[in-house]
Amino acid sequence: MLIREATSEDWPAIWPFFHSIVSAGETLTYPLELSREEAEGWWFVSAPSRVVVAVDEAGTVLGTAKMNRNHLGNGSHIASATYMVDPAHSGRGVGRALCEHSVDWSRAEGYRAMQFNAVVETNIHAVKLYRSIGFDVIGTLPQGFKHPAQGYVGLHIMHMAL
Repeated sequence: MLIREATSEDWPAIWPFFHSIVSAGETLTYPLELSREEAEGWWFVSAPSRVVVAVDEAGTVLGTAKMNRNHLGNGSHIASATYMVDPAHSGRGVGRALCEHSVDWSRAEGYRAMQFNAVVETNIHAVKLYRSIGFDVIGTLPQGFKHPAQGYVGLHIMHMAL
């Protein structure tokens, strides 16, 4: 697996799983009905933020990550990231590779910590992955997320010092 900078040419491969994940409404706080064009604008952020894709030997996009400042101004030393793995390629370490890549990038860019603002508590695979990399749950917003099947569930704030 190779992780490289994403380009607009990658969007046609990202869009199907982006759309599927977002419209399912189970793991992200994005609007459920983003159009293809709106979604591309949300995902492809400008520098100093960064978007990458994980690809296999054949160049197939397996997943993607968006890395950015979590806050502006005097809080701009805290990084954040969002990850999406194509469900057809889950269980192959793509999410772990993307998360570790974003941590390494954040360190190299001089960030002092990473914070995830809205990890849905029922997304147990993500919570377990982030904990295994070194993130801690530092708070939970009770009933902060309306899960389509489980109703109102908490949103974890997760943090890791770099």
